[in-house]
Amino acid sequence: MTEALMNRIKAQLVRHEGLRLKPYRCTAGKLTIGIGLNLDDRGISQKEAYAMLERDIQDCEQWLIDEIPEVYNKLDEVRQSVLLNMCISIPQSRFAPLREPCYLGIKGLLGFNNTLAFVKAGDWERAANGMLASKWAKQVGRRAIELSELMRKGK
Repeated sequence: MTEALMNRIKAQLVRHEGLRLKPYRCTAGKLTIGIGLNLDDRGISQKEAYAMLERDIQDCEQWLIDEIPEVYNKLDEVRQSVLLNMCISIPQSRFAPLREPCYLGIKGLLGFNNTLAFVKAGDWERAANGMLASKWAKQVGRRAIELSELMRKGK
């Protein structure tokens, strides 16, 4: 396919389908996103999924650097990965209806006041225990256990 043809068809499809950055139901009732991408029937590719994951990780790291640099920047990579994981946190039962938001995000993570104070102080035991005592830990189950152990041991 030539570049000219690709540009022509992209312009037509954007004009006809529109650009929607959040999922919506098309006129046929299919979950759709982007420029007419039918998520119900087609989904996304593994490459697209990993690209979105990398963007989420980079966004979360920037939020952590912006909001709690005195905590995040002084951590080893293992403990940085714990905070990044919590920032992105989506429960294992993500497809089940939830009464609570499933995305912890930076605002949710910043609500872990005591835990973050223990992290800042290098009190890994109390930081890990604080993680496990949260509503988040109940939502994510085994994930919280694994992450708290990484926080506790640093490996």
